[in-house]
Amino acid sequence: MDCADTNSWIAYLAGSAGPDVERIEEGLAGRFLAMSPVVLAELLGDPALPFEAARFFQQIPLLGLTKDYWVRAGNLRARMIRLGYKPKLADTLVVQSCLDHGALLLSRDRDFRPFVTHVKLKLFS
Repeated sequence: MDCADTNSWIAYLAGSAGPDVERIEEGLAGRFLAMSPVVLAELLGDPALPFEAARFFQQIPLLGLTKDYWVRAGNLRARMIRLGYKPKLADTLVVQSCLDHGALLLSRDRDFRPFVTHVKLKLFS
């Protein structure tokens, strides 16, 4: 299962090239792509997002929130802060969703790299 971060979806919508965009296209065709609820909220929160794109994003299966998700996400963020990082809350929530579902995160954002080192996030960048 793959899960694309907001920046990869933006690149996809813009028609940009890149391995993450190719992976999104493959995931859509093979139906092994899911959406993090946080990423969906970020995308739908853009007032300039075309209506068709909003409808498209809402058709992609969501990664469900698992039991104690919020507790684990809070603990994860605290752990990363103790290690000297400054993870954004939204990034931490996306990471926790991916960890809970064993999903590969597609992203162009370098802020996810510490999660790879310290919590074994699977990252495709």
